[in-house]
Amino acid sequence: MNTQQDPKPPEGAANSDATDPRLDAVAGDEARPHQIGDADVIAAMRRWLERAVIGLNLCPFAKSVYVRNQVRIVVSEARNAEDWFAEFEHEVELLLATDAAEVDTTLLVHPKLLRDFMDFNEFVSIAEDRLGELELDGVLQVASFHPRFQFEGTAPDEIGNYTNRAPFPTLHLLREASLDRAIESMPDTDEIWKRNVATMDSLGYDGWNALWNDDPEGAH
Repeated sequence: MNTQQDPKPPEGAANSDATDPRLDAVAGDEARPHQIGDADVIAAMRRWLERAVIGLNLCPFAKSVYVRNQVRIVVSEARNAEDWFAEFEHEVELLLATDAAEVDTTLLVHPKLLRDFMDFNEFVSIAEDRLGELELDGVLQVASFHPRFQFEGTAPDEIGNYTNRAPFPTLHLLREASLDRAIESMPDTDEIWKRNVATMDSLGYDGWNALWNDDPEGAH
């Protein structure tokens, strides 16, 4: 891949410079009832959601819950992995006890712990096992994002890994019922990952980095 060429957005990809009025509607502090913790970390996560996840349409399901303020973002201050895991269990309980119309999905973020991806990946496996122990298979699932995310069988610097690279280590709790409804409304969901690969190949490293020119945290 020639990363020196000027990147061109892939056909059908959203223009990250164009502001959707629905995103403007959730820009004010008064519209953030489910965002808890360090304001700078939350702002970095919102930029990542708006510019990458939604702006590049990496997850076609994300925009609807985001513009309805149904995404809970929690920045952890846990001092170790054990305490962060306890917070994960708490967020599982809270999501189960909350109506999906109020909170559909949760991002549990830690800006300091588990910066090594392999350590984080092991942590995610333990979290997944815990959902099974709680007999929540088919009810909730956990996805993961990390500044050094790497899919199995890929090289660390492959551009495709950037689809799951967030500014900070992040556990993403999702409701299976919400996913099922979204999938039913999109008959070509099996093609999402292929489009994401094409998006990242077309964007390139320079294009990805350009998304964060005004953001020191970014999602590099």
